Amino acid sequence: MSTQFHAPGQQATSRPDPARTATTTPFRRPTTPAGAGRSIGVGVDAPKLWAGGAASALISGLVALVGVLVSRWLFKLPVLAPRQYGAYGDVRTTALILVAVAAAIVATAVVHLLMLGTLRPLMFFGWIVALVTTIAVIFPFSTTAALDAKFATALVNLAIGIAVGTLVGGVAARSIP
Repeated sequence: MSTQFHAPGQQATSRPDPARTATTTPFRRPTTPAGAGRSIGVGVDAPKLWAGGAASALISGLVALVGVLVSRWLFKLPVLAPRQYGAYGDVRTTALILVAVAAAIVATAVVHLLMLGTLRPLMFFGWIVALVTTIAVIFPFSTTAALDAKFATALVNLAIGIAVGTLVGGVAARSIP
C-alpha cells in the first residue's frame, strides 16, 4: 500500500483493492414492534422486587446485629459503645440496625428506578453499592475510636454492604419480566 499526497485543488480517488473483499454488512437499526410501549429500561415485576427488598432489609438488619454481637461478645471489642454496656451496646447498635434496614429499602428503590430507566440496571446498581459500601468501610477510620474498634466497625459495615448488594441485586435479577 502506498501513500499519495494531493494538492489542495486535487481530489483523491479511491480505487478498489482486489485483494480486499467486503466482509461488512450495512448497519441497520434494530426495530421494535409498533406496540412495544417501552423504549428504555428493562422493566420490573414490582411486587416481586419489593417483597424481596423487604426480606433483604430484614436480613441486613440481622447481619448488623450479628456483626455487633460477634465483635462485642466474642472478641470483646468496644464496637459503637464502651465495653461496660455489655454485648448489645447501647442505642447506637439499634441505630446501626435501623440504618442497615433503611439501606436495603433505599437500595431496592434505587434498583427499581434503574430497572425502569436504564438498559443495564444491575451493572449500575453494582457500582453504586460498591462505592457506598466503600464509603461505609472507610468512615470508621475517621473517628477517634481505638484502632481495633475501627477495624471491627469497618468489617460490620462491609458485611452489611455485601448483604444488601447481593440480596437486592439477586432479587432484582429475578424481577425482570
